[in-house]
Amino acid sequence: MRLHRRALVAAPLLAAPGLAQAEEAWPARPIRLVIPFTPAGTTDLTGRLAAERLGARLGQPVVVENRPGAGGNVGAEFVAKADPDGTTLLLTTIGTGAINFAVYGDRMPYKPADLAAVGLLTRVPNVLMVPPGSPARTVAELVALAKARPGGINYGTAGIGSSPHVSMELFGLETKAPLTHVPYRGSAPMLTELMAGRVYVGMDNIPSSLGFCRDGQLRALATTGARRSAVLPEVPTMREAGISGFEATAWFGLLAPAGLPKPVLARLGREVDAVARDPAFRARMAELGADPPGLTPDGGSTPEAFEAFLAAERGRWADVVRRSGAKVE
Repeated sequence: MRLHRRALVAAPLLAAPGLAQAEEAWPARPIRLVIPFTPAGTTDLTGRLAAERLGARLGQPVVVENRPGAGGNVGAEFVAKADPDGTTLLLTTIGTGAINFAVYGDRMPYKPADLAAVGLLTRVPNVLMVPPGSPARTVAELVALAKARPGGINYGTAGIGSSPHVSMELFGLETKAPLTHVPYRGSAPMLTELMAGRVYVGMDNIPSSLGFCRDGQLRALATTGARRSAVLPEVPTMREAGISGFEATAWFGLLAPAGLPKPVLARLGREVDAVARDPAFRARMAELGADPPGLTPDGGSTPEAFEAFLAAERGRWADVVRRSGAKVE
């Protein structure tokens, strides 16, 4: 019996070197990056740019897999329930990482604790747009039209719980404009419907809308950042348009299933930070109106800093959702 007990005690000690070697060998096979929205939107674009660079740094392909649905919850739940072995990651948005917990409430299929923060890649302001045939040429004119129309106006976004969704709910709170949300499964279908005039106004991340605003297919009325966008310098911010204190910025980062070994999480965090700092990545994102992470004193990101950022964002947007009543029924 003594020999048997000693063998049991010794087993974990014998296994420890093997575990350490396995962690050092990570990644030994391709990594799947789940993007919880349809192709062609800002989330997809950011994820694919990051995947290419992350794969080069890790020495393994990072394969993108789009899993849209339920405001990003379908893809996020898939990752939350995946094995924490470092081979399945989530390209999280402000929705899947923060807003959805307030919007979906008890219907959320996962909890914040089910996903581990890896790193923030970029921040992206939104843009308020109308079709070119709209009589509204300013934010003030849009608000006046909304208040004059029986039942108000409808607005389109990339989906429930997205940054554009809560940005518009905040817009309604601040202006008292009567608004009805029409959610789509991604930016591409919403923009198509907006250009066709089937929704009255739209809110979207700047990168996926920029081309349409520049070529006149859509009219940009305001952006949601603290300062004017470098790629839409002629468009005022919400504050400049008369809505004091209005600021709403989308963001994109990486999450992993909770329980990921600490050495793997630390390595992933370093590599994601390196991708976010990569000059080519930053230049491409800047061309689309996106900003660096800015979570650390030198402008980067760490798993710890991203985790604190996520907690703050969940608290901030929970307050907006509570005030606006923007719940999934």
